[in-house]
Amino acid sequence: MPAKGAITTSDSHPDVQHNFIEMKKLLFSGMLCAVAMTNFAQETKKFNDTSFMQPVEVTAIRANEKAPFAKTNLEKKDIEKNNVGQDLPFLLNQTPSVIINSDAGNGVGYTGIRIRGTDASRINVTLNGIPYNDAESQGTYFVDLPDIASSANSIQIQRGVGTSSNGAGSFGGNINLSTNEVNTHAYTEINNSYGSYNTWKNTVKFGSGILGKHFTIDGRLSQISSNGYIDRAKTNLRSFYFSTAWVDDKNSLRVNIFSGKEKTYQAWNGVPESYLKTDRTYNVSGQEQPGTPYPNETDNYTQTHYQLFYNHEFNKYWKANAAIFLTRGKGYYEEYRASQSLADYGLADYIVGNDTTKSTNMVRREWLDNNFYGTIFSLQYKKDNTQFSFGGGYNQYNGKHYGEIIRAVVQPAVPLNYKWYGDLPAHKKDLSLYTKFTQQVTQHWQLFADLQLRSINYQINGFKDNPDLMIHPRYTFLNPKLGITYNKNNWQLYASYARAAHEPNRDDFEANKTAQPKPEELNDFEAGAEKKTNGFSFGANLFYMQYHNQLVLIGNINDVGAYPRTNINKSYRAGIELQGTVKCSNHVNIAANLTLSENKIDNFTELIDDYDNGGTIKNQYNKTDISFSPAVVGGGSINIIPVKNAEISLISKYVSRQYMDNTSQQSRSLNPYYVQDIRLTYAMPEFRFLKSTTFILQLNNVLNKKYEANGYTSSYFDRGLTTENYYFPMATFNCMAGVNIKL
Repeated sequence: MPAKGAITTSDSHPDVQHNFIEMKKLLFSGMLCAVAMTNFAQETKKFNDTSFMQPVEVTAIRANEKAPFAKTNLEKKDIEKNNVGQDLPFLLNQTPSVIINSDAGNGVGYTGIRIRGTDASRINVTLNGIPYNDAESQGTYFVDLPDIASSANSIQIQRGVGTSSNGAGSFGGNINLSTNEVNTHAYTEINNSYGSYNTWKNTVKFGSGILGKHFTIDGRLSQISSNGYIDRAKTNLRSFYFSTAWVDDKNSLRVNIFSGKEKTYQAWNGVPESYLKTDRTYNVSGQEQPGTPYPNETDNYTQTHYQLFYNHEFNKYWKANAAIFLTRGKGYYEEYRASQSLADYGLADYIVGNDTTKSTNMVRREWLDNNFYGTIFSLQYKKDNTQFSFGGGYNQYNGKHYGEIIRAVVQPAVPLNYKWYGDLPAHKKDLSLYTKFTQQVTQHWQLFADLQLRSINYQINGFKDNPDLMIHPRYTFLNPKLGITYNKNNWQLYASYARAAHEPNRDDFEANKTAQPKPEELNDFEAGAEKKTNGFSFGANLFYMQYHNQLVLIGNINDVGAYPRTNINKSYRAGIELQGTVKCSNHVNIAANLTLSENKIDNFTELIDDYDNGGTIKNQYNKTDISFSPAVVGGGSINIIPVKNAEISLISKYVSRQYMDNTSQQSRSLNPYYVQDIRLTYAMPEFRFLKSTTFILQLNNVLNKKYEANGYTSSYFDRGLTTENYYFPMATFNCMAGVNIKL
């Protein structure tokens, strides 16, 4: 057996055989696409390319180059060089103030991202302007969109509140992906990667270019699989993307259909602290089954997106867009549970003669079945020194939650297809309207104003552990944004103020009827300076983010056994983001970013459950660090071009200490870490029918650092204080090798 993390090419391994078969299928599909696209290109060669509009739905919500906000734009070439199989957050790791993590440890499967210490539930994510955040948890689960990066033409990351967008409120940043740019030339690409932990990525992409001056088709098929760094953290991801559009110089009509299906072995419970030194890949999931771990302790979910866009240019000053969408999701997670009380599932004791059975081992599934649908729109005006836009969106979420027991050791005690909870619907309606105004006052000065009105109507009709709790909150938020920009001699200076509000998540409402959460509020002040020349660029951004009623964990367990978040009065983030690039010569260039910040809660009260005497114990703290908010985050890359078409990239990341709760105790923290990666690429020149062939070797964590990027903690009194820490270790040295072929 090869050592864990080593690459193996043994044809005798069943997973390897399966993936080779899948790769051959994708290669064959790619060859067929290549022939078809070549024919399309020949048929349309005699036509001149038409003038095409940039996607209106994207320009409506993105910050332009002069906008007074901190932002990073990634173009297609930037995305491609990092895309060898890891999830989208790992492709954004070198952007400022970003921290990433992975349940499986190697970036495949469930992954997480934080911007300025803010978790994904407070980061607004849109796909072609359409909201992507889960309506209830407000999180972003990129595992449900496998390999979406292969279909992305560009990504913009805004830090802080940023400009008004559709969907969830932004407290840490915005991530906007665009797949709707028109590809004017026919193409076929076959991308295959293989690496540590039997990780595979097989992708076929194709596009027709412009057919008959007006019609275009783009498509993608992807498969990603991995055994994961953590024990049994296997991942099997499949996805497709299809887009077709009709365009002319005034109109575009586009249909997108894309879908992802994921099956991942659960690794979301973390590794107990006591195992880190002796068995850091230990996985508690499935261990309740006697003997060997339960083999199907998995998460299973399918999500399909349907998007229809219409863009119209009235004249050279006015343009508009409208879109309708439906996101369909359904899935479950399956788990083995031992010694479960029948009464807890609403079942009577099982009596046979004089024998009474009160509990049983069982396999259960918890289901989520939802529809998310709505519309977005915008109207944009641009003439001379004035830009104006009006837009917004309306969406509705309908979700059902239910749980079923599919198998039990004492099966006669459980009815067939028994649901121990079910028909707990949730409905959420979200209406937002925004208007943006930009005025070039003089040659060098530009003013920006943005106002958003957002209305939310939420109905939760019961919870799994509290079925009689009915929650019907309504919120109305008014979010203004103002800014000014100065440009001269390649310098850009800016300052802005932005306000945001954020409704609580589903889990926050389950606390109890008398302790319902309040919405969070944020005032964000930003100021920055940028200098760009042909040889170098430099940027510095100051930020002060003042929170009111931020929701944080306070340590105790509520009446349904969950850890509730509670509003705290005052907290803030203040810091500076530095970034720069320099071209040392034709053979060497350097890029780096550094964030220095202070992230504090003014007054924090910790509640610890006291099982010795009952009730809770209060601990008061002043000026503690906000959890998972490191004071220092830095990234950098040195890119060496030894010969034409070859590049060696030395990629580094540093994250200082992160506290897993809000008490600033080192015993409940993640240690600082520095990670060094190396990426080697070589692109062969065009040869016969091959437009290009690029070889990529990604060497991750070459210093073999043992570190943890995420975790959680809990404390209680039971014959003294007990603190339990759980961590999510990242993979030690591992690698991926890829071959990208363009036909």
